[in-house]
Amino acid sequence: MKREIEEYYEKYGTKVYTYLLGMSGDCDVSRELTQETFVRAIGSLGSFSGKCSVSTWLCSIAKNLWHNEMRRRGLHPSADTDDTLPEPDLSQPPPDEAAEQKDSKMFVLRQVHSLPETEKEIILLRATGAMTFAEIGELFGKTENWARVTFYRAKQKLRKE
Repeated sequence: MKREIEEYYEKYGTKVYTYLLGMSGDCDVSRELTQETFVRAIGSLGSFSGKCSVSTWLCSIAKNLWHNEMRRRGLHPSADTDDTLPEPDLSQPPPDEAAEQKDSKMFVLRQVHSLPETEKEIILLRATGAMTFAEIGELFGKTENWARVTFYRAKQKLRKE
């Protein structure tokens, strides 16, 4: 069982972390919740039925942990949190471009966070590359087509803004 979880962590750890980072916008919280996700997975490995993919199962655990964390903080899951994402360590653009990029990124993040919870999660899952439409549909107990249509409609709402 221990080896199985280690394999899952190696294969899906980054996906779970990216998913949580997209929802929380906080590297530290995402790391903690990723670790907690795998701790919970160890405890419930025996009850994993295999009706969904492992990544879907792990992201479901992560999603529940994130919602629990938001409740613990007294916040609604769709409430704004710290919207800053870690900057990649690439060559730095000139200060005026960097400020403009940050403003644009913050605007987009605010727009995404203003979407209903389901649409926000789907946008973040696709934008981070964490899950396919089939996996997203599975995560929400819906079809792949439902995930595609919901993603498209959420994207249209963002474009209107």
